Amino acid sequence: MGKWLKRITVLFVILLLSGIGAGWWMVSGSLAKLDGELTVLGLSAAAVLYRDANGVLTVDANNEVDAMRALGYAHAQERFFEMDLLRRSATGELSALFGVIALERDKQVRIHRLRARVDANFAQIAGTQRDAIAAYSEGVNAGLAALRVRPWPYLLLRTKPEPWRAADTALASYAMFFDLQDEDNQREWSLWRIRQVVPDALYRLIAVRGTDWDAPLMGEPYGNAPLPGPDELDLRTLPAPDNDDDLHVFNPHPLALEMRHGSQRSGADTSEPLLPGSNNFAIAGALTGDGRAIIADDMHLGLRAPNIWFRARLRYPDPRAPAGRVDVSGFTLPGVPAVIVGSNSHIAWGFTNAYGDWLDWFRVRYTDASHTRYATAQGDEPVRVFQERIAVKGAPDTVISVRETRWGPITQSDGDDDLALRWTAHQGGLNFGLGDFAHAADLDAALLIARSVGIPAQNLLIGDASGRIAWQLLGRIPHRVGDCDASAPLDPVAGCDWDGWEAQPPHVIDPPAHRLWSANARVADGEALAMIGDSGYALGARAGQIRDGLFAREQFNEADVMAIQLDDRTVFLSRWHQLMQARAMHNGINALTQLAKLAEHWDANASVDARSYPLVRSWRLGVIKRIEQGLLAPARVAMGKDVAMPYLSQIEGVAWQLASEQPAHLLSRRFATWDALLIDAAQEVLDSSDVSASGQARRWGERNTAAICHPLANALPAMLRAKLCMPYEPLAGDNNMPRVQGPAFGASERMVVAPGHEAQGLLHMPGGQSGHPLSPFWGSGHSDWVHGRATPFLPGQTAHTLRLQPPGDVR
Repeated sequence: MGKWLKRITVLFVILLLSGIGAGWWMVSGSLAKLDGELTVLGLSAAAVLYRDANGVLTVDANNEVDAMRALGYAHAQERFFEMDLLRRSATGELSALFGVIALERDKQVRIHRLRARVDANFAQIAGTQRDAIAAYSEGVNAGLAALRVRPWPYLLLRTKPEPWRAADTALASYAMFFDLQDEDNQREWSLWRIRQVVPDALYRLIAVRGTDWDAPLMGEPYGNAPLPGPDELDLRTLPAPDNDDDLHVFNPHPLALEMRHGSQRSGADTSEPLLPGSNNFAIAGALTGDGRAIIADDMHLGLRAPNIWFRARLRYPDPRAPAGRVDVSGFTLPGVPAVIVGSNSHIAWGFTNAYGDWLDWFRVRYTDASHTRYATAQGDEPVRVFQERIAVKGAPDTVISVRETRWGPITQSDGDDDLALRWTAHQGGLNFGLGDFAHAADLDAALLIARSVGIPAQNLLIGDASGRIAWQLLGRIPHRVGDCDASAPLDPVAGCDWDGWEAQPPHVIDPPAHRLWSANARVADGEALAMIGDSGYALGARAGQIRDGLFAREQFNEADVMAIQLDDRTVFLSRWHQLMQARAMHNGINALTQLAKLAEHWDANASVDARSYPLVRSWRLGVIKRIEQGLLAPARVAMGKDVAMPYLSQIEGVAWQLASEQPAHLLSRRFATWDALLIDAAQEVLDSSDVSASGQARRWGERNTAAICHPLANALPAMLRAKLCMPYEPLAGDNNMPRVQGPAFGASERMVVAPGHEAQGLLHMPGGQSGHPLSPFWGSGHSDWVHGRATPFLPGQTAHTLRLQPPGDVR
């Protein structure tokens, strides 16, 4: 019996090791080839792929088309699955990979019919980049075919990757519209509905436009909203829900994340919406000593492994470029044949998301009882109906009906009228003009290119080798006609419409102060702001801290600029700390006095060891939640308690005054006094994970801990899940300061570079270069991002060389 048990045990071990070996062999079969030679169809001459120790790619090619073919090859070998997710997320085709779990999201996206729109308009979208896009797509498919085994995520999902089409490159770009804009225009819709049911004085508080933290480039700060007196507005006399403990706030960006830290023992709300954005700023040559301009850029997005960006340097002859040669370095987006932000040795450029008004509602006035025809300024037109079929893995296909007008799909109703949604993404708002930055010679040439670029609208900062700098709104801006209120549904029959694009975007060129900055807050005023609009600008505290850092010095180098990017000083919350301490002194022993004692010694920085900072942060959010409940209570009675309310990004401009001045007529009906509200918010913090079971304040790093994982990590058993995640390390920084770092949200890259001086440039990127957990480049560079260690902007010494050659080429 013992012999048989021993033999069975040995056999089991052999089978287990064989299974592990077979699994490893299968998974490793999709590792990118890094060295040697390969034949690739379509090349006009050999192209060489160099990689450094972090996997940063350098492509040397004979021309632009060959360079893009080689880039597509590398993107596919390292990141095809992530490219696939981009195209599917823009078209509502995720269910074909993931099954019914993705169906509701696919339905929301499929309404926009972007695959059909791209197929119908691809020649216009591709423009002069059509040959480069075609070569890139062929390179992607060559790279995919060269893998011994299909990319490992498809093994896990038990499916096969579909080939890359040229049109998919446009769809990958369109995915960023969904990431960066409110594709359903829910914020505008919600505010419009609130506006119909609350007094004007209350609406002005809800829709406050700015705060005393404003830091625009053009115009003056708006300051905090004036508080109405009791004769104009008294919340105690307005209706409120019977139970107003909960307030459902929708996130206007579906892929934006909420920062949630730790377990919450009694349901404390310590989350704050973190919307896709960025920081960028520029220093002119007058402030650098040697005349060079410096551009800094860090784009804030949801973080994952691998990173959304892929570092690359592209070098090739091009008669359009200065001296006939392109040498451009920076960050590419796998799926797109271009450097998105970077430097070409003549100009450097970076973006922040521009929260302008890129969508409008249009009233659909039917002209027949069956609602099949509608009125336009040019006469009746038929409503077009499209049947969109969604493939669902493991389930029958789902078909949805999309009713569409000349302005866009019909997605809402307002009384007797249906509303059609018009979005720049529907109307030709995308092209590939951004790729022309690679051969721009100077600031003026780059600004000229920028006027016709079609991407999700961005605040573009450019600097050139002569030391000049500029800000310009990049992306298509609707030219609205009819002198109508774009925050309300438009009536096109009455002449309210879009008529093409604005020809001259707002800009600031060669500012006298030699400094420029943006951080998703309002940058403009007057006519420029009227052109751009407002879809919920970020609070100006982050932009203001950057501005102040820029004016604190008169001389800069790259290290000085990165120090501003890594600034985690707790400037914004310091006054809330003072308020907490002051109000605690006016009360007896209660939750507020206990919390104030724990937070007595203020943390100057949001470091991983900070203890008072997270307490004050959570208390402020709790106070604001209770203030919002009071302000929105009448709207919730009128609209229904379960209707989601908009995120009020400028509510600080009201909440700070209310909490500090304590006007009784603007207090939520839930509380007898303002101190009762402050104490209630303090009790919530004491009951939350901010405070340990023994009553001690937890460190910020315990809550702000990296949770940056591959999209499929949660599909694996717990013992394997960590292999698809970056290390769970504590992070410094927060969202209302320049150093934006959250568990799964924050700076997706940091770049500091002076055109012509790229060798002195600095860079960070979380999540690594490769999408393969067995790759030597999985997580490469991530630790430097976590700890703020400066790393070179340019690729390092070559560690791997792969030569791609056309058929018949012999060295």
